[in-house]
Formats: sequence, structure tokens, C-alpha cells
Amino acid sequence: MVHMEYSRAPLNPRRLGHLGSESCSLKLELKRRSGEAHGQGSFNFLTSSLELPKRCKLAASGKQRSQKPGQHIQPTWEVQAHRAGGRGDNKSSVLPFQQKTGAMDQNQIKSLSHFPMDFPAYCHQSVPWRLAIQLTLKNKNKGLIQKLCDRVASSTLLDDRRNAVRALKSLSKKYRLEVGIQAMEHLIHVLQTDRSDSEIIGYALETLCNIISNDEEEEVDDVEEENSTRQSEDLGSQFTEIFIKQQENVTLLLSLLEEFDFHVRWPGVKLLTSLLKQLGPQVQHIILVSPMGVSRLMDLLADSREVIRNDGVLLLQALTRSNGAIQKIVAFENAFERLLDIITEEGNSDGGIVVEDCLILLQNLLKNNNSNQNFFKEGSYIQRMKPWFEVGDENSGWSAQKVTNLHLMLQLVRVLVSPTNPPGATSSCQKAMFQCGLLQQLCTILMATGVPAAILTETINTVSEVIRGCQVNQDYFASVNAPSNPPRPAIVVLLMSMVNERQPFVLRCAVLYCFQCFLYKNQKGQGEIVSTLLPSTIDATGNSVSAGQLLCGGLFSTDSLSNWCAAVALAHALQENATQKEQLLRVQLATSIGNPPVSLLQQCTNILSQGDKIDRRGSKIQTRVGLLMLLCTWLSNCPIAVTHFLHNSANVPFLTGQIAENLGEEEQLVQGLCALLLGISIYFNDNSLETYMKEKLKQLIEKRIGKENFIEKLGFISKHELYSRASQKPQPNFPSPEYMIFDHEFTKLVKELEGVITKAIYKSSEEDEKEEEVKKTLEQHDSIVSHYKNMIREQDLQLEELRQQVSTLKCQNEQLQTAVTQQMSQIQQQKDQYNLLKVQLGKESQHQGSCSEGTHVNGIQPEEIGRLREEIDELKSNQELLQSQLAEKDSVIENLRSSQISGIDEQSSAAASARDSEQIAELKQELAVLKSQLNSQSVEITRLQTEKQELLQKTEALAKSVPIQGENETVTATKTTDVEGRLSALLQETKELKNEIKALSEERTAIKEQLDSSNSTIAILQNEKNKLELDITDSKKEQDDLLVLLADQDQKILLLKNKLKDLGHPVEEEDELESGDQEDEDDENEDSGKDQDHI
Repeated sequence: MVHMEYSRAPLNPRRLGHLGSESCSLKLELKRRSGEAHGQGSFNFLTSSLELPKRCKLAASGKQRSQKPGQHIQPTWEVQAHRAGGRGDNKSSVLPFQQKTGAMDQNQIKSLSHFPMDFPAYCHQSVPWRLAIQLTLKNKNKGLIQKLCDRVASSTLLDDRRNAVRALKSLSKKYRLEVGIQAMEHLIHVLQTDRSDSEIIGYALETLCNIISNDEEEEVDDVEEENSTRQSEDLGSQFTEIFIKQQENVTLLLSLLEEFDFHVRWPGVKLLTSLLKQLGPQVQHIILVSPMGVSRLMDLLADSREVIRNDGVLLLQALTRSNGAIQKIVAFENAFERLLDIITEEGNSDGGIVVEDCLILLQNLLKNNNSNQNFFKEGSYIQRMKPWFEVGDENSGWSAQKVTNLHLMLQLVRVLVSPTNPPGATSSCQKAMFQCGLLQQLCTILMATGVPAAILTETINTVSEVIRGCQVNQDYFASVNAPSNPPRPAIVVLLMSMVNERQPFVLRCAVLYCFQCFLYKNQKGQGEIVSTLLPSTIDATGNSVSAGQLLCGGLFSTDSLSNWCAAVALAHALQENATQKEQLLRVQLATSIGNPPVSLLQQCTNILSQGDKIDRRGSKIQTRVGLLMLLCTWLSNCPIAVTHFLHNSANVPFLTGQIAENLGEEEQLVQGLCALLLGISIYFNDNSLETYMKEKLKQLIEKRIGKENFIEKLGFISKHELYSRASQKPQPNFPSPEYMIFDHEFTKLVKELEGVITKAIYKSSEEDEKEEEVKKTLEQHDSIVSHYKNMIREQDLQLEELRQQVSTLKCQNEQLQTAVTQQMSQIQQQKDQYNLLKVQLGKESQHQGSCSEGTHVNGIQPEEIGRLREEIDELKSNQELLQSQLAEKDSVIENLRSSQISGIDEQSSAAASARDSEQIAELKQELAVLKSQLNSQSVEITRLQTEKQELLQKTEALAKSVPIQGENETVTATKTTDVEGRLSALLQETKELKNEIKALSEERTAIKEQLDSSNSTIAILQNEKNKLELDITDSKKEQDDLLVLLADQDQKILLLKNKLKDLGHPVEEEDELESGDQEDEDDENEDSGKDQDHI
């Protein structure tokens, strides 16, 4: 009999291996907590949902043990289970269990029926009786799973295989391990061979999904929940590794997703999603290298069935996680368009969880992916985000899902304008958001009422990054007013919540970030904030509260967090702006009635020197850290502010006293900041105060603190754990107010000044003087460089103007050329009309002989003659206009040349002026050609006009001599013949001119062809030259290699000769050999000479 003790951490059945089966008898030993004689009473143990087979025979027997004095009787009940027809001898086992809730008496135990079971091999482990019965039933089903697998593998009928796969699917959730080990190979074979039957394919895919997925549906106790989930994850990853070991399995699954059948596509999508969740990078690589793998998955978004489409979105979420290559492919497969369409169909922010899934997928595609961000911007998808934020000014309708959706939408906007993105991409997205009205919509939400706190905080952070570093957006944000009476600027309203200690901490951090982004690279905004503190701009009536007053109020309040936020905000108003640092020195504060006002700088140092004397709410060092950061930012790169700071004789002793003391760990940070402030006072000191010159301050540090101790205290800042956290991101994101110590921009300042101050402390006075001289020379050089830069800018502007003028001249030249062509066409028309008139005149003179009634004169009507005169006048006017325009262009070109010669510096812009002069010369040549053409045309027009006038005179003379017909017929005939001869001569001249033009054009084309051929030959020769050079270099390399080999051989020969000499063999010397060789060569030369003479 084997006794097993009950444990509160029962054994997980999945940790048991394959258990052997044999006939057994089971005894359950029941122990009662409060014993009674003869085993009477009740036993408390777990009896819920106990179902046993009917063939189980249980018997109960009570045993009474001997009782010692002071002990309770603990009777034992044995419940035996016998299985009939077992192999071998019956074995028995006792499973004692502790009493639990629920009562069970002796009669209930007797009522348990018989059940068959296999004896498990886990008697040495602590298993509760209920779990033991479940495991025995599970062992019974192992044989059934094996039979089903055999049926799937060997059955020839499709119905039998389908039924077997369906049975495996029903067992796969409860017996995941067994089905996965025995059936996975058979299921993959079914996917490969039975693709024609969609039903069996669907069953196989669902079975594989149940095996690989970690979604447990079994009821698990609270104690074993953690172990169960961990082991289920291990099982899922192991089965996934087995499945993807053959990459063809994933490719097969991708091909199955092309099936439109719902029972195939849906389980296929779920299976692939489970594979990606288990072993994402490996499955991503397989999908990436498979042809058209990602494109097949993108088709899921276009499925008309919402279930498949929604699960397709989840699949793409897992597919695109942390894989930039797949993200790019998905984006270029039109994913943005489809996802935005789905979001619009689902109702934007009012949609359900599908909108949330689409937004998460969009974040995966855009986050840290610059190419996808550019594609999103250039595809005008930013404009489609505006309707998301049209939420209105409603106090109701903010469901939990809507809050989640809007939160993700705001995060998506922040992904596009994140400070970690490239500056060019961020600024272009910021401009696009302003142009499409998205920034205006976000500001509307910012100023609306009834918005949840989480959405309001995220909206403030989003607006912050949309306006950060963008001047247009910052100017718009400065003009936004809150809907209050009277209206107040949004910046003032936000600052009121920042310095209000009743507001949530996260909201105050968001407002501070918004103020920092508003002032980032915004000197105009910095000036506006500082101007609200100056005496001339403060409202004496006190009706309105300004940003400067709120910052001063927060700076000197009793809340340490407000002090820190106000100090950091004011430091950002001075960041990289020396003008505002000097202006802030003018600020005067009235501390109390009757006392004179003190400067803001003096008040800050006074509060700093008081330390912990003032009772404040919050951190002890937060106020002092904030004030020290403000003073360090204020004094850096501003010698005037350093002089004002040192003018107060109490400041330097206070700083040296703070640095020299040995304080606790909390005060080390304050000591480091004091050392930084004193180092800034040394480095940026212009030695205007004799008592606190650089050398004297160094001597003071060496006497009271020590240089090594000072540098050590200065290093406490960068070694602080919160310093590295603040230096990572510009957003002040802290888990609690105690962590709010450093500002991001201040960490940059510390990194910049720490090494410089260290060098300045160790430098001597002579080195300081040399450095000052170097600084002066550098300043002089900088001034010279800036002067030349200004000159170059001016010359660039002049060159740009000249280029514009040249472009306008080119345009005008083209217009003149078109006008010339038009004039040429008109002249040709005039010639044609003139020839027609001549022909008509000849014909009428032949047929009629004379004109009747004075209406026709040799075929020319008076109306036509008037029209011709008008056209000639128009041609003259056009010619005069063209000549005037040419004269104007000549004058403009001369002016340009004179201005160019006088204004352009020879050293900086010689090339540009040469180009412009060449362009102007070309234009002059073109204008000269145009002039010559116009002159020739004008000569021809005058000649035609003279001929026309002669013809008109002749026709008038003929008209006068009409009455004498008989005598004048011969005269008219001779005149007409004369005119016809002249016309033929003119036509002949025009033909000759056309032939000459054709010949010139042909010569020009021939010359061009010769130039092209010569260029081609030059290119060929250049290529051959390059080849020859390469051959020469190769031959030189080979020659060098041969020389090296010869040198090596000579060394070897010398070694061998030395060895031979050592061995006693005679060796010929090199001189003898060389002389012998020389003699042989001389003999050969003599022989060759004799042969030549003989020839």
C-alpha cells in the first residue's frame, strides 16, 4: 500500500509524461481532523462534480488506531477500486487527502460506482484525488488519439479521414500535448493532400490552432494558474518550432489563405496569428522571403466578411511588430488607405474595438519608420485624420472605448511629429497639420469642457509636439483664447493649472511640456513671456493675470513642485537668448509693503540661501534644484548677468560654504549644482569686478574647497541616476513628483559646460590671458567672416536678380522671335496677294483691253488698293515697334553688364559673372540676328512698296489715257510684259535665296554630323587610352612581382652557394659568371654585326 500526502500545490497534469496502464485497485484513505470512535462523523473534502464510470467497485472500511494519552483518534477509511479482468495480480494504492469544504458520509462513499482506470506512475508525487481521477481518464484517451491518428494516416475514404480529424479537433483543447505530439504530422499531410475538401482542411487548421494557441479554456485553480500559463507558453512555442521547422508548412498555410471558403480562411488566419505570437521573428522571416506572402495577407483587409477582416487586422499587427521591411511592404500595399476606410466605416472615435485594432496597426507601421511616415504625409493621409477629433463640446458620450480610441488617435499624431524623428520630416508633418486644420481641431478639444482627464492630458502632449520648433504653429497657438469671460490666452489658462497644486500631477507635467515646446526655438515667444514681467507692460489695474505673474507666483509659492515647474518654465524663456537674459535683469519685485523692490535675480538667491528654513510642501531639495537650474541657465553665455550675480557679496561665500560642507546623499546634488553655478561665474566672468575676478575666484576655490574636491562635487550632477533618465527624452515624464529633479535642456547645458569649467579651473592666469587673446582674435575673425558672409549674401541676391532679369529677357526674346515669324508670314501673304494682283492685272488687260466707267483699273479695285496701303502702314508700325523694343533690350543689357561688373566681387562670384556674361553675349548675338532679319525684311517691304506705287502710278496713267484706245493698246501691252518680266525676275531671285538657305542648312547638318563623329572617336580613343593605362599598370605590377621573385631566387642561390662552400665544393663567383656572360654577349653582337655587313 502506497501512501500519498495531499498538497496545496497540486501537480499539473501536463508535467506528467506517458503513463503506463495496468490493472490496479485504488484505496482512498480519508483522515478526519477531529476524531471520533469507530469512524463515525463527517469528513470535509472536495466533492464537486465527481463523475465516475459505473464499473467501479468501492468499499469502505474503518480502522481504529491505538490512542495515546492526549491524542485524538484519527480513523482511516479505505476506498478500494477493483477492475475485473485485469492482467496479473491486482495492485492497490491509497491516496489520502485532507478534508475540505463539503460533507460526505459513509453512505455517500458507498454509493460511488465502479470505474476502470490505468495505474499512474506518479505515486511518489502529491496529487489531489480529483486530479488523479482526471489524469487516469486522460491516460485512457491516449489510445483513442493514437487510433484516430492511424485512421487519418491509413484510411482511403475521405469521410473516414474527415471524421477522424473532427474527433482530433474535439480532443485537441483538453489533450493538447498528446494530440500535438501524435497528430501534427498527419494534420500537415492532410493540408497537403486533401486541399480539394474544404471541410477537412478547416478541421485540420482548427486542430493545429488549438495545439499551438495558448488560449486556455480549462478551469485552473488560482494557485496553479501561473505555472499553467508558463507551461502552456512553453508548449505553444515548442509546437510552433516544430511546425515552422519546414518552411514549406508556412508557405502552404499562406496558399490556403487564398481560399475564399470561410471554414478555411478563418482558421488559417487564426493559426498564422498564433504562430506569429509564439515565434514572431522566425515566422516573419519566412513570410518575407516567400513570394507574394505579404500581398496575400493584405487581401484579408478587403474581405467582405467582418470576422475575417477583423482577425486579418490582428494578424497584420503581429506581422508588422518590430520589422521595418515588412512594415514598408504593407504600407506600399495600400494599407493606409484601407485602414483609414475601415476606421471611417466604423465611426471614427465612436467606433468599437475594430477601430482600436486598426489604430494599433497604424502605429506599428509608422513608429520609428521614416519612409512610411513620408509616404503617409505625401499620400495626404494627414488630412483624413481631422474628422477623428470632431468630438464637440459634450459632457456625455465618453464611453471607455471612445476614450481608448481617441487616446490611440492622439498617440498616432504624436508618432508623426515625435522629437526623435528627423527634423525635416517632423517640420513637414507639422506644417501639413496646420494647413489641414488638425492643429485647430486639437486646440478646440484642449479648450473644451467635459473632456476626460486622460484625453485632456494626452491632447496637451500632442499639441506640444505639433507646435514644437515650428514658428507658424507656435504663433497660432499664441493666438488661441480660452472660452472664458473675459477671454484669456490658452497659455495663461494652462499656466494657471500648472502652478495649481490641486491639479493632477500628470496634467501639470503635460502643461509644462506644452510651455517648453511653445518656447523651443521661438525667440518671439520668449520675448513675449519675458515682456510680461517688465515694469512697462504690467497691468496696474490687476484685472488680468499675465504669464509672467503666474510664473513668479509659482516660483515663490510654498509648494515645491510649483517652484520647480515655474523655475524650469522661466529657464526655457531664456534658453539660447542673450537678449532676454539681459532684459530679465530689469525685473523688480515688491517683497513687502514699505521695503524697496529687489531684482528677480536677488530674490532667487535670497530664497536659495534660506534653504530649508521655509516650510514647504513636497520634496526638500526640489525648490533649490529648480532655482539653481534657473540661475545656471540665466548666467551661462551672459557676462552681464554674471556681473550682477557677483555684485551681491553674499552669493559667493554662500556657494563656497555649500560646496565645502560634508552633507548627506540628498544634499550632494545641491552641492554639485552650486559648483556648476560657481564654475559658470568663473568661465563667463569678464573681470569687470576687481573683487571677483577669475583668478581671485580660483584662488578662493583652492583655499576653501580644493580643486579636486570642487571637480568631484561638480561630477555629482552627471552621476545622478535621474540625470540619465531626464537626458533621454524632452518630455518631462515622471512616475511621481519625487523624481522630478532634472530638465532635459538643462542636461544638455551640463554636458556642454562640465568639461569647459574643469579646464577653466586648472588653467593659470597666463593661459587665461592667452585664451582671452585667442578669443579676441577669434571674435575679429568671426566679425570678418560675418562681414564677408553678408557680402556674399548681397552678391547672391544680386546674382539672383540678374538671373531673373536674364530669364525675363529670354522670355521677351522668345516673344520677339514669335513676332518676327508672324511678320514673316504676313510678308509672305502680302507677296502672294501681290502676285495674284499682278496676274489678275495681266488677264484683264488681255481680255478687256481697257477699264470701263473708272471702276476697275487693270483688274485692281480701289478697295483692294486701300486695303493694301493699310496693311503696308501696319507693317511699318510693327517694324518701328520691334525696333524700339530692341533698343530697350539693348539698354537693359548694357545696364546689367555695368551693374554686374560693379557689384560682383571677383573672388567669390567670378564663375557666376562669367556665366551671366556668356548668356548676355548669346542674347546679343540672337538680337543682332533678329535685327539683320528685320532690316532685310524692311528693305524688301520698301522695295515692294515702291513697286506697288509704280504699279499704281502706271494704272492711274492708264486710266487717264482710256479714251484713246487705239493708240494705247500697244503701250499697255508693252507695260504689262515689262511688269511680268520684273515679276518673273523677282520669283527667280526668291527661288535662288531659298536654294541658298537649303544649302546652308545642309552644310550646317553636315558640320554637326562631323562634330558628333569626332566626339565619338574621341570617346573611343579615350577608352582605348584608359585600357592601355590599365595594361601598363598591370605590366608594371607583374614586373615588380618578377623582380621580387628574382630577388628571392638570388637570396636562395646565395644561401645554396654558402652551403656548398661550407661543404667544400668549388663555386664560381658572380663576377666570373657575369664576365663570362658579357663575353658571350659580345661574341653574339660581333656575329650579328658580321651578318649584317655580309648582307
